[in-house]
Amino acid sequence: MVCGVEESVAYDIVDVIEGRCRAAQALLRHPEFPNLFLMASNHTDPNKYISPQAVRLVLDSLAPRYDYILIDCPAGIGGGFHRAVAAANEALVVTTPHVSSLRDADKVISVLKSYRLKSVDLVVNMVRGDLVADGEILSPGEIAEILKIPLIGIIPQEDGVFLGERQGSAQKAFKMLAANLQKGTRKLYNATGKYNGFFGSIRRSLKKSL
Repeated sequence: MVCGVEESVAYDIVDVIEGRCRAAQALLRHPEFPNLFLMASNHTDPNKYISPQAVRLVLDSLAPRYDYILIDCPAGIGGGFHRAVAAANEALVVTTPHVSSLRDADKVISVLKSYRLKSVDLVVNMVRGDLVADGEILSPGEIAEILKIPLIGIIPQEDGVFLGERQGSAQKAFKMLAANLQKGTRKLYNATGKYNGFFGSIRRSLKKSL
């Protein structure tokens, strides 16, 4: 958990399932965003089995109290993946333009088809607009065509994301993604905009020289 509350975890979802606490007791309010609550996954015994049905029951009990419940699904298509998807109504497949990531995303999408989800949408993360403009990597639109699912978000690669900064292009892209999820719109961040034209070519050259 990397939202600044990892040191405050007292109970996790396993404690809720096994009756050691109520679901409300396992929720942590984010110190800066009062409407954001987090529940830890199994952080004490990673090998302990949790059934998908048990996870679904916990989330169903919380659903009436919240507008959205986001499940951070583990990588791969193992048990953690199936527990998360079994409790979900919709899915966001997050990939990067790297070939290995696209292969994994394709496998995930194939498995998701076996679940009765209302929608499966695509978010392309860590997009370098300069490389897209130069044709060195696939564009988010091309990736969506290959994976055959709708594109709902484009997140640019930006150092500020890793440094926890809240200003910049990535913040704008995340806000656009959130608006798309909330309103059902399809407004996408233009990752190549500042790399087009004469001055854009200069920016691309400078980016590669760094």
